[in-house]
Amino acid sequence: MEKPALVILAAGLGSRYGGLKQIDPVGEHGELIIDYSIYDAVKAGFEKVVFIITHALRDDFMEVIGDRIKKYAATEYAYQDINDIPAGYSLPEGRTKPWGTTQALLSARPVLGEGPFAVINADDFYGASAYRTIYEWLSAPRPSDGKSHYAMVGYRIENTVTDSGTVARGICASDENGYLTSIVERTQVEKYGLGARYSEDKGATWNPISPGTLVSMNFWGLDGKFFDTAERDFPPFLDANLPLNPLKCEYLLPSEVGTQLRAGDCDVKVLESPDAWHGITYREDRPGVMKAVKELHALGVYPKPLWN
Repeated sequence: MEKPALVILAAGLGSRYGGLKQIDPVGEHGELIIDYSIYDAVKAGFEKVVFIITHALRDDFMEVIGDRIKKYAATEYAYQDINDIPAGYSLPEGRTKPWGTTQALLSARPVLGEGPFAVINADDFYGASAYRTIYEWLSAPRPSDGKSHYAMVGYRIENTVTDSGTVARGICASDENGYLTSIVERTQVEKYGLGARYSEDKGATWNPISPGTLVSMNFWGLDGKFFDTAERDFPPFLDANLPLNPLKCEYLLPSEVGTQLRAGDCDVKVLESPDAWHGITYREDRPGVMKAVKELHALGVYPKPLWN
């Protein structure tokens, strides 16, 4: 069995920060969030990292991130291209927005093959236990029953919300055996008491989310079978969404996993992480992330500097 690889969705980094060189470090020695992700992954057993970027991002990515990371893990690159869509379809006039995380992941098929892999966002801090958990799951044998067998690292809602405003979260439901039954995307979630709450009417009314409720933070364990099914589902996605939103519709990874789940093409094991997730949704979040990282260094979870 092939060793699991780590895939990092990084094509949007430049646009989110106004350029890669504008990414603010969160560690005292200049470490970025992506440094901690790769450090944790390598310690968990991952030996290969695949970065999904754009061709326009390549030179800056190598300078800011890639040249440093290749010392610690085998690195390969895949390139998301807005023109890479199924035959028979054309780019809508005026569209500049990429097609989302599933289309980005499809670009990595040539370098991943059929082996198992984990997928993460480039700018999310997931915590060390998540990488150990997903690596162990990906390394274990799967049933040969014709179905795809995936996993998702779920986080407790209270460990993912911010004091700075609302966020979008995928609220997960699972069965008695710990398999995902649904993900419902809530786009207006805020911290509330010991848990959180969400609104569907721009804050006019709110619904509670109980502490301990698991949410998806786009940390997946997949395999090569995913690509065949995602390529099959891409044209129906375009048929349904291009008439409604030709310039901004996105073929997103959680939605595609949900499509496969509803069709009976896969099952998804929910692996819970007790760690706090950290991300910079708002500029005001950065001091809190820096404080959390500093505390982890002080506790000895990470050395000083990280890449010592």
